[in-house]
This record gives sequence, C-alpha cells and structure tokens, in this order.
Amino acid sequence: MKAKYSVALSALAGVALGAASIELLHAQAKPIAYAIAGDIINDEAGYAKNFAPLIAKEIQTAGGKFLARGGRTIPVHGGMPLRVVIVQFDTLDKAQAWANAPSTKAAFAIGEKYARLHEFIVEGLPD
Repeated sequence: MKAKYSVALSALAGVALGAASIELLHAQAKPIAYAIAGDIINDEAGYAKNFAPLIAKEIQTAGGKFLARGGRTIPVHGGMPLRVVIVQFDTLDKAQAWANAPSTKAAFAIGEKYARLHEFIVEGLPD
C-alpha cells in the first residue's frame, strides 16, 4: 500500500514540476516590446527642460530601458524626425501599461506644447 502512495506521490510531483517548468518557459518566450518615438520638435529648450525629464522618469518607473535617446540620426530613405527615442520593455503588456498610465498621458500633454509627438509600440520577435 505504501508503495502505491509513493509511486502516486512521485508521479504527481513530477507532473507539477513539469507544469511549472513549462509555464516558466512559456513566460520567457513572450517577446519584448519597443516604444519608439519620432518627435518633430518646435521648441528645443522647452522640450529638453519640461518634457524630456518628465517622460524619462515615467519610462524608468515603468521598467523601460532606453536603447536610443535622441542621439545622432542619419536619414536613409524619406523624411526624418528630429529626435528619435527607442525604449525596450519586457513585454507588450508592460509597454501598453506605461503608455496608458495617466501620468504618461499627462507627460505627453506637456510634450505636445513643444513638439509634434509620434509615439508607437511594436512587439519584438520572439527569442
């Protein structure tokens, strides 16, 4: 009788461990997301003083990681915004949560005083 319980308990533990491992692998397989901004700045000083620090704080609070932040940009084909920013988020859900947060929307309202903002989120390729 003890042997049956031992085998059943071992099988149950194996199933639970396997399920947990699959869930962990599934969670890791979610592709990252990128928030990309191509802003056309009307007031460089106002943008740099009143908007850039505010939106940077919101991005960092939401777990975003800057990959490009207004560095030198070389046009290859077509028009070119003046300032390009690329931010990486762990998942599309986290990027959307950042974009939909009231504090982010408030920051964008301030940014619109100094630039034409063009922000979007794109899901990256899975690993």
